[in-house]
Amino acid sequence: MIVVLAGGTGAAKFLNGLVQVVDREDIYVIGNTGDDAVFFGLHVSPDLDTICYTLANEVNHGTGWGLSNETWNAMATVERYGGDTWFHLGDRDLGTHLYRTARLREGATLSLVTQEIAEAWRIGIDLVPMTDSPVRTYLELLDGTEVAFQDYFVKLRHSVPVTAVSFRGASKAVPTEGILEAIGEAEQILIAPSNPIVSIGPILAIQGIRELLEKNRDKVKAISPIVAGLALKGPADRLLRELGYESSVVGVAGLLADVADKLVIDEQDMALAKSISEMDIKPVVTNTIMSTPELAKNLASVVIDC
Repeated sequence: MIVVLAGGTGAAKFLNGLVQVVDREDIYVIGNTGDDAVFFGLHVSPDLDTICYTLANEVNHGTGWGLSNETWNAMATVERYGGDTWFHLGDRDLGTHLYRTARLREGATLSLVTQEIAEAWRIGIDLVPMTDSPVRTYLELLDGTEVAFQDYFVKLRHSVPVTAVSFRGASKAVPTEGILEAIGEAEQILIAPSNPIVSIGPILAIQGIRELLEKNRDKVKAISPIVAGLALKGPADRLLRELGYESSVVGVAGLLADVADKLVIDEQDMALAKSISEMDIKPVVTNTIMSTPELAKNLASVVIDC
């Protein structure tokens, strides 16, 4: 079994490559739910849904999230009423959130509902939220105010400086049933190319997960989401710099060296391999830019074989 710690878009691309080299039934994905939020009274799980839609080949390839062939009639109606539509939900996508919210209100756990959604999309892998408890990522801005992740990422377009990140509820949250057993039994544990602070950070903050990864460090391989000092998508490079880390694969290594034995970096960062080695994490150099499904497959093959 291959266990993967995953955020959203970058992780989904990597998983789309991984399913080309590993049987889907052998893949167990622990998804980040620190990004979850409630909009229009509906529970939205952006990272879990992005993985589902991508593996179902239904994702909007232009954005990397949401569904293809989407329409926006519901949001247009909300806007007509003067409602706040900065977090745009498409009509097809709304169906997922309506179903999830209704099931949660009936008393179902988030993990059960996620399983039902994944089965409906026939993605063929085990997709499990990191916890069934509410954990929310908050970011402290330069003026001292705190905002929820989606406000920072979407409403503010992640264009404001951040001084601290916290994961509310994480200290009391327990891993979803089966996660610790899966980590202990896994042949390999992969940390997908996701933002190490706000995508992987919430997963590691859940009770017992970081500690168990440390004990199984020799099985853990991480893929850097930073290439040549820049994030391929999102604010990972700026967050690293703003929170006092080097905005490079060296900064990623510093965050993950305690839980990962190897760090897969892009060829453009080959010159930093020695610095990574000095941090007691083995560098693996390859092309990590997944601009096509074939390149994602090639990256997954390198990661599995290294």
